[in-house]
Amino acid sequence: MDCVVTGGNVKVLAKAIHSLSRIGDELYLEPQEDGLTLRTVNSSRSAYACFLFAPLFFSRYVNPEGHGFRCKMAIKSVQAVFRSLATLEKTVEKCHIELDADRNRLTFTLHCKHGLLKTHNLSFQDSESLQAVFDKDRSTNVLKAQPRVLTDTVLNFPPSLDEVTVTVSDERVWFRNHVDQEAEPSKAMLTELCLSSDEFDHFEVRARSSVTFCLKELRGLLVFAESTGLPVSMYFDKPGSPVVLSVTDSVLDGNFVLATLSDESGVQTSDRAGTPAPPADDFMNDELESYLIAMDTSMAAGPSVPAPLTPPAPLAPGRVVSPTATPDPWSPAHSEPGEDLTEEEEEPGRPPNKKFRSLFFGSVYPPGSPLGGHTPSSQKVLASDSEDDG
Repeated sequence: MDCVVTGGNVKVLAKAIHSLSRIGDELYLEPQEDGLTLRTVNSSRSAYACFLFAPLFFSRYVNPEGHGFRCKMAIKSVQAVFRSLATLEKTVEKCHIELDADRNRLTFTLHCKHGLLKTHNLSFQDSESLQAVFDKDRSTNVLKAQPRVLTDTVLNFPPSLDEVTVTVSDERVWFRNHVDQEAEPSKAMLTELCLSSDEFDHFEVRARSSVTFCLKELRGLLVFAESTGLPVSMYFDKPGSPVVLSVTDSVLDGNFVLATLSDESGVQTSDRAGTPAPPADDFMNDELESYLIAMDTSMAAGPSVPAPLTPPAPLAPGRVVSPTATPDPWSPAHSEPGEDLTEEEEEPGRPPNKKFRSLFFGSVYPPGSPLGGHTPSSQKVLASDSEDDG
């Protein structure tokens, strides 16, 4: 393989590598006829990312190896080649990438201004193809927004937050921090943002649902999308199914596939046409108007705000009203009329079922395998790769 990247595309390539470094520790490189593919996967096989750079992305792209060559290397070594992203576009005029399969060397040569050359010789290992089987075009819900909209939304959450829950209805999207069921309600901080469908370039919701996934990978893709100005698309179905975050251009295609918490982990959805049932730790799941009504009711019922005395309405015969029977609008058990909220009782001593399921990886199959990209019927398919022990 022999390719040359020039101009602003050098920074785009560097940003893609830095985004992949937020997910995995190894970079899988595979030259193909339709372009250069860069992939990675995290250690738990719950997050997968892939960038495909078309031949038009390069000023020169030659791939004499064809489809038979694949390799992997430490992603930190490749990241060190493009260390200074702030000055990369100003100092580097072009980047020459040459693959020497006989010597197991991948050479990056940076042609800087004033005739300065920086050469990095990186060693690699042969590997099988790393693939994730997913079909984002068959997803039930599709959201597409400019990166600035999602970046401003994510900035409202603390950097230490691990998971975020996204809930969609016919006209709105909610982003909220995920709180463990074991956390004490008095110590938990809940943050929720509501976005209207007008904020999105494309808003297609065919089934109301709520999914929870890691926020770290979303931040990594947003850094790349904001630097390139590409909109971010989100494809998802139901809890337990993967979320696909995608950026697409005429010369590149990036996909981040993230596992989600299963429905058993506390994310409940409704099979009816109504609003999805909230998680056990949620108090702001209803429509915005219902939430404002609930807040107003709690303020009127509070002891610090005296309410005007009004004569009580006549009661039906035999009906007794207890003063302690007033529903608490902030309680998870409170619901609007017509909603059926149920909570699962946890067994004592039962460990929490809060794990991301790695069910979407079509695994890595050796050349000539009868699978050929077919998704096995097993509910848990892990990605794997073969390493060269030599």
